[in-house]
Amino acid sequence: MKNESVMDRLARLLVAVALFLTAYFWVGGALSIVLYVFGSILLFTAATGFCLLYKPFGFSTLKWDKGLKKWPKVIMAVLIVVLLAGGTYGSLFFTRKFFLEDYNRMNNFYKQTLFLTGQNQREEALSNYSKLVSELAIFQDKYANYKPYVIKSDKAFNADLTKVSQLVLSLGNDVKSGDLSSVHKRFEEVRPIFQIILKRNGFSMLAVALVDFHDAMEEVLTPANAKDASGVIAAYANADAKLKDVEVAANDEEIQAIRKNLEELKSLAEQGKLDELPAKGGILKSSFVKVYLKRG
Repeated sequence: MKNESVMDRLARLLVAVALFLTAYFWVGGALSIVLYVFGSILLFTAATGFCLLYKPFGFSTLKWDKGLKKWPKVIMAVLIVVLLAGGTYGSLFFTRKFFLEDYNRMNNFYKQTLFLTGQNQREEALSNYSKLVSELAIFQDKYANYKPYVIKSDKAFNADLTKVSQLVLSLGNDVKSGDLSSVHKRFEEVRPIFQIILKRNGFSMLAVALVDFHDAMEEVLTPANAKDASGVIAAYANADAKLKDVEVAANDEEIQAIRKNLEELKSLAEQGKLDELPAKGGILKSSFVKVYLKRG
């Protein structure tokens, strides 16, 4: 005998779909199993219209159906399709974006350490090396069990990341007191491993560079929106360097538009045209978003 109203069943279906999406796209390990189990229970009770927990208390939500019997099935179907489609698209987009952001945060310290060891700058290299070790550990820990969709089928991901971690950790003493030119050559061995991981999972170097540029661009936009010319000029150098990485990967008209807007924003700041900074910042961001949504 049924004891769930149509609205009750609809709510269970929607929560079940949300749990399935979360388990598949956003978490891993034991937590994903727990979410799948709860989602399956909700899906089953929604399909049968019977909740075992209601029975001992003689509780029923059937009275909620008054006035809803002619149209709830259509609404139910539409809501489920919208949640599935929207949730899937959003999860694919954002989990990929967040993965790239985590990777770039860690990789930035690798690139700095690589550069500084090549320049024989021990103190700066050691500082960046310490941050690299910390960020690499965080990255490895996060993605050891949790696999966003973009790397879900990559069976070699953990093994490759372990190779990187072992190599980086083995160079600690040499960064402190060894021959930095030799350390630099050993650090170069990390780059092809990262490139293999990215290529194997369908990431273009442009996508990686775009996400990297995004953070630097935001550092320019914040003072631009505050009409702070000196802040824009100070933040420009980092954004310029990150955009050059984008230009190495691709430099077509859309990328050139980003460059043009960045340079014009800097020029306005240098000329002291404070009132024009927020609008130009908005144009810069729009040109970036146009490229990122299509190719990021």
